[in-house]
Amino acid sequence: MHEDIKSIEREFAEEIEKVSSLQEIEKLRIKYLGRKSVINQLFSKIPHLSKEEKASFGRNLNILKQKITECIDSKVSLFRDKEEKIDVTFPAEGIYFGRKHILTSVSEEICNIFEKIGFVVVEGKEIEDEWHNFTALNIPLEHPSREAFDTFYLKLPQDDKGKYLLRSHTSPSQIRVMENTSLPLAVISPGRVYRPDKVDASHSFMFFQIEGFCVDKCISFSHLKGVLLYFAKSFFGDDVSLRFRPHFFPFTEPSAEVDISCMICKGKGCSVCSRKGWLEILGCGMIHPKVLKHCGINPNKYSGFAFGMGVDRIAMLKYGINDIRLFYENDTRFLRQFYEV
Repeated sequence: MHEDIKSIEREFAEEIEKVSSLQEIEKLRIKYLGRKSVINQLFSKIPHLSKEEKASFGRNLNILKQKITECIDSKVSLFRDKEEKIDVTFPAEGIYFGRKHILTSVSEEICNIFEKIGFVVVEGKEIEDEWHNFTALNIPLEHPSREAFDTFYLKLPQDDKGKYLLRSHTSPSQIRVMENTSLPLAVISPGRVYRPDKVDASHSFMFFQIEGFCVDKCISFSHLKGVLLYFAKSFFGDDVSLRFRPHFFPFTEPSAEVDISCMICKGKGCSVCSRKGWLEILGCGMIHPKVLKHCGINPNKYSGFAFGMGVDRIAMLKYGINDIRLFYENDTRFLRQFYEV
């Protein structure tokens, strides 16, 4: 019986030297340590031995089993170390770092243009009350924009400022700044706004706007035109032209919508501008006297202008993007086109 132990030990030593993979080691483990292994077969013979032979044979068999177990574990570790070794010559996968989203970049570019002429960037609150979002901006109770189907009202306890809502434009920033800031002032305020619009190629329930306004003595519409012309040429290029069209906004009087000459056809007319030669970019006007009064400003002494633009639309015009949904789908193939180098 002791010869059987020595024979198994010699046979195992020869076989363990020949293995070349973890799969072969596993086969060896099953052969010598498995439930039906040769060692277990020898253990099954112990009950048939004499009392003196049982102790000696059992002890030697356990020693053999321990040696084989340690040898196999050592071999496994050796092979795993080799497999886990890093091949520094092997081509690595590309490493992609986070980048600014195209809308963030465009928003910052717009703000930087206005900062160069003295405007200060102020970010407003995304959760607003009816007073700042509507009433103080001279938007009457019967105005369609105050209906539930046009505004995201929140289920929060209301106070003397009315119900709470997700702001539908960045204009409430104008009210909050004028309420709490000494004059004169020139502010540019970017941020997200929310409207329950049906999502399509040109509409989204969340989008980005930028509000700009200036209040001082003797501010006129000419100042507004000069500021917007400076912005348009700085952002779109020196060849761009502006067109002001009369319009109506409750918070400005007089009011206007502003178009730029189409950058694709240079004003001649193409599919991008619907053959008109012009593209609408923003709304503007002189701040309504009632808005100034709501903020505690004397409209007989001070005047101001305000303008608002959609960052998404500005980006679409500048880069020839025809679907607003592309900004929010997180398709890296689209977003990488605008990464800063």
